[in-house]
Amino acid sequence: MKVINDHKQVDQYLSEHKIEAVFKEELKDHMTIHRFEQGELICSQGDSPRNLYVLVKGKVKVYTTSAEGKTLVLSFKKPLDLLGDIEYVRGSDILNTVEAVSVVEVIAIDHRHLHEFGKDYPPFLQFLLRTITEKFHIKSNSLSFNLLHPVEVRLASYLLSVSSDDMDALLNEQLSTINLKDAANMIGSSYRHINRVIQQFCKDGLVERDKRGVLIKDREGLSILAGNNIYE
Repeated sequence: MKVINDHKQVDQYLSEHKIEAVFKEELKDHMTIHRFEQGELICSQGDSPRNLYVLVKGKVKVYTTSAEGKTLVLSFKKPLDLLGDIEYVRGSDILNTVEAVSVVEVIAIDHRHLHEFGKDYPPFLQFLLRTITEKFHIKSNSLSFNLLHPVEVRLASYLLSVSSDDMDALLNEQLSTINLKDAANMIGSSYRHINRVIQQFCKDGLVERDKRGVLIKDREGLSILAGNNIYE
């Protein structure tokens, strides 16, 4: 993780996402940018949170781990979103692990400064409420999606969710077999069934599989199959 103290870049991100009015000017002076490379953990389940993060660039994966070590992928997030909002409101430890799927940049806001300059500021509280309620709405849609669509559609959607939007990166973009186990957990299917669907995707030219993992070959074809239903 790299910390970038660049107030001009912070202002640019706030302007780009049209949230300049959400934060007091005094709070903006304490904002920094944290940059994470692909695969880095942004926060870990069970840790004590220090910052609220505003996701302004890249894509992250949110997952939980059981006491037995089993992992369940819960969702994928892209800008604009908040990370650690529920923990901030509840004053609790971090509920889920958040991992960078691509290069990620977040605006980090220390809880101390947020309590001082944000907790009684109506625009920020409204923004916080909208973000949290949107997460519940997305979760409801995700549950319905799992119930109403066949495994092929759900797997195509999952593959799109964990892949990069940068078409140049697709040539080297691979998903490990471990991630396919995550996919099985997330979309409510068995790993054996996922393997059968992957074999069909290979025959259809959508993906390619070797010992290293699965390579996405036809993002557009997967998008058509998924019908724009993405786990995000």
